[in-house]
Amino acid sequence: MTHFPAIIMDEQRRARTGVEEAVLCEQKTVDQIGDIIRMSQAENIRRLYTRLSFEKFDAIPAPQRDLLRYRRDACIAVQGEVADIPGPPQTAIVSGGSSDAPVALEVQETLAFHGHSSLLIQDVGVAGLWRLLERVKDIAAMPVVIAVAGMDAALPTVLSGLIPSIVIGVPSSTGYGAARGGETALNAMLASCSPGLTVTNIDNGYGAACAAMRALNMLNNTPATAAKLDKIRITNQETAY
Repeated sequence: MTHFPAIIMDEQRRARTGVEEAVLCEQKTVDQIGDIIRMSQAENIRRLYTRLSFEKFDAIPAPQRDLLRYRRDACIAVQGEVADIPGPPQTAIVSGGSSDAPVALEVQETLAFHGHSSLLIQDVGVAGLWRLLERVKDIAAMPVVIAVAGMDAALPTVLSGLIPSIVIGVPSSTGYGAARGGETALNAMLASCSPGLTVTNIDNGYGAACAAMRALNMLNNTPATAAKLDKIRITNQETAY
C-alpha cells in the first residue's frame, strides 16, 4: 500500500480480488484528485477515476489533467497505459434508454480498463419490446449481462426471465416524479419475480462491472485464489499474509 499525505491507496487489491481499486471522485476535492494523479505518476501506476464531472476535471491543474484520458459522456478517466483486450466479449451491457448511457458507458470503461471487452446494446427498453427481442440471441450468448434501466426498470427482470446468463441489474436515476431519483427502479429490481437477478446500487455501473469481472475471473480460472494469498501482503509491512 502506498501513502501520500492523507491518502492510502490499496495497490494489491487486484492481486487479492481480481479488481483494481478505483478513485471515486464525486466527493473528493480537486487537490485530493491532483495528489492521487501525482502519486500514481511517480510510481508508474495505472488508475481509474470514476464519477469525475467535467467541471471538476477541468479544474485539475494542467500538468495533472494532461495525464488523464477523459470520457465526458461517462464521467470517467484513465491514467496510464491502455489495457490489452484479448479475445471476444463475455459481457453484454444492455440499457433501456439513451438517458441511461452514462451508466452503461461507465460499465464499459471499467471493463476495458481491466482488459475485458464488452457488447454494448443501447436503447432497447421494454416499452418497445421488439427492440429487445431483436437482440436477445446476441445477449444470451454472453455469460454475464449487465442491464441498466430507470423509471419502472422492467428490463432486467424481462431479460432474467428470457436468458440463462448471470443478469446484474443497475437501477439508474433516469425518470422524474415517482421515479424518485432511481429509488423506484431499485425497489422494482429488488422485488423482481425473476429468481437470481442481482442488483447494484443506483447508477453504480462501476460496481456492476466489478461483479461481472469477479464472475468472469472464476469462470476463466483467473482469480486471486486462496493458493496465492500467501504471496500477498495485507498490511504495509513486508510480512506475508
